[in-house]
Amino acid sequence: MAGILAWFWNERFWLPHNVTWADLKNTDEATFPQAEDLYLACPLAFCIFIIRLVFERFVARPCAMGLKIQANGPQKAQPNAILEKVFTAITKHPDEKRLEGLSKQLDWDVRTIQRWFRQRRNQEKPSTLARFCESMWRFTFYLYIFTYGVRFLKKTPWLWNTKECWYNYPYQPLTVDIHYYYILELSFYLSLLFSQFTDIRRKDFLIMFLHHVATISLITFSYVNNMARVGTLVMCLHDAADVLIEAAKMANYAKCQILCNLLFAMFAILFISSRLGLYPVWILNTTLFESWEIVGPYPSWWIFNLLLILLQLLHSFWSYLIVKTACRAISKGKVGKWNPLHVSKDDRSDIESSSDEDDSPPPIQKHHSSATNGTNKNHATNGYLTGAPYTDEH
Repeated sequence: MAGILAWFWNERFWLPHNVTWADLKNTDEATFPQAEDLYLACPLAFCIFIIRLVFERFVARPCAMGLKIQANGPQKAQPNAILEKVFTAITKHPDEKRLEGLSKQLDWDVRTIQRWFRQRRNQEKPSTLARFCESMWRFTFYLYIFTYGVRFLKKTPWLWNTKECWYNYPYQPLTVDIHYYYILELSFYLSLLFSQFTDIRRKDFLIMFLHHVATISLITFSYVNNMARVGTLVMCLHDAADVLIEAAKMANYAKCQILCNLLFAMFAILFISSRLGLYPVWILNTTLFESWEIVGPYPSWWIFNLLLILLQLLHSFWSYLIVKTACRAISKGKVGKWNPLHVSKDDRSDIESSSDEDDSPPPIQKHHSSATNGTNKNHATNGYLTGAPYTDEH
């Protein structure tokens, strides 16, 4: 084990040339980041998860009730043993041939069977209330951490001159503000990584999982080799758009459509301008070029920049989906009634309809039952655009 640890913490990998771990030991004059500091994030992540449960129960839920958001889930499908058996044992998305066979067997209209499967898929999904509580928790955290980051960074020289991130590197003392900022962000994303398996499952599950892993890796890397200054810039830049998307989702769940549209438009502008404009020009420029000029490359420098480039690829993917969603909504000629958070099944994940598919008439129709045409037209909107630029989170 000692040999493995010695190999993992090889100074030639983690640190610039002619720098050793002994040079970065804490002294009475200066404190530097230590890898063992990050252990604190694990119990703190658990505490954040508990705080979230309490917040959702005693703060978010009453707010949702005050906005008249109901706890009722999607409409349940009527009991049917044959369809239930197909749903549980064969497929949740029957093809055209199977739909025709079931239609003959049950003497049901094909559209009615499609609607039954749609209702059955939605039956176990969380209610709008649960989604509102989740979004309110994320909104509250992102607003707090972004406000903290802005108040802290506006007093630092590296916000205004990114070369300050590399002067005297890696002998840059760790301040209490940076330590708190890093541990809190790392703890939050650790809690998101694990709660992703218990939260509302979205279509971009794997993308968001990759996003959380990349974010945690970046935070860890930049802390261990003391790239904390540029790390604070990256975290603050990403938190800005996350505040707006969670606010837009809450407005969507509360059916405040004008506010929802406004917030989503602000989010889209801020996300694309910051992630495709400011991020490469401001962040990647300093980590790739200014650091090369002042410090020079070394192995962990390459890994750190590869992770930042991976993040840029995710930004590009999510920006494409945002633009695609907006263009599709505008092209339908319904700009006045545009709901950007209620999009088609191909584009949504976090911003999505409460149903698994759109509630528009299915493409397969049969000869009878006009009574079914007007049913189940509930368009309760729940969700988040694929990629969540969110969402995610960075």
